[in-house]
Amino acid sequence: MYAASSREALEGARVELETVLRGTSASSDTDAVTVGEELLSVSDAVSGDRSLRIALADSSTAPDTRAAVVDKVLTGKVSDATRSIVSSTAARAWSSDADLVEGLRRLGREALLLAAKDAGKSDAVEDELFRLARVIKGDTALEQALSDRARSTADRTALLRKLIDGKVDTITERLAVNAVATTEELPGDAVDELSQLAAASNGRKVAYVTSAGELSSDQRNALAAKLTEIYSAPVTLHVDIDPELLGGVVVRVGDERIDGSISGKIATLRRGLR
Repeated sequence: MYAASSREALEGARVELETVLRGTSASSDTDAVTVGEELLSVSDAVSGDRSLRIALADSSTAPDTRAAVVDKVLTGKVSDATRSIVSSTAARAWSSDADLVEGLRRLGREALLLAAKDAGKSDAVEDELFRLARVIKGDTALEQALSDRARSTADRTALLRKLIDGKVDTITERLAVNAVATTEELPGDAVDELSQLAAASNGRKVAYVTSAGELSSDQRNALAAKLTEIYSAPVTLHVDIDPELLGGVVVRVGDERIDGSISGKIATLRRGLR
């Protein structure tokens, strides 16, 4: 969760990112994939260099001075578009150096998702991220291996690459590998958040639906239409099956949870009888 000043900094940096990627201030030969990958690499480099991290996030230093540090460090090492974005990002007021690093990482992920959108692959990437999160969460041994800090980052990301190589889009793979390499969360949760970010990039919300059985196409459409009406935004359904619900569905959108399952109603009834 970003502090107020970091949220404002991120919003400003996001506007700069979109401006550059839409070609108003960037060279035409630099694409969103390149910028996204470079931003993720820069965020990793800044994260691993304490002196640089502090220098770029030091609000007591003039914005132009911080931007100049970026230019000195990155000129010739990344595209002009990426350098411009990082320079603008560092010149903003961040609450902490950790927020700056996370902001750069967020911009890299959003650049890759914009690339997927431009290529007409955003729905596929979102779905692949969701399914990958389900695979990781459903395999305790795999999730433990991917989150084991006793293993090197290279070892953990190699394990993930072996699992998904040739099975998902290259943007999905890049996003998932970065999440596993950098997150402090459980890998399944981190990839799940990427799926939500992918939906948000298309102006959609994600509804996590747990059902006692498979939902028909008509049931999915009716549920999606109702949730779209409730939240005043298009809603993507991600459905899991849990027979223990006995019947009905449980829906989670953000922090809201709607329990329409039979097991939930029984639990409510039991509480009322105490």
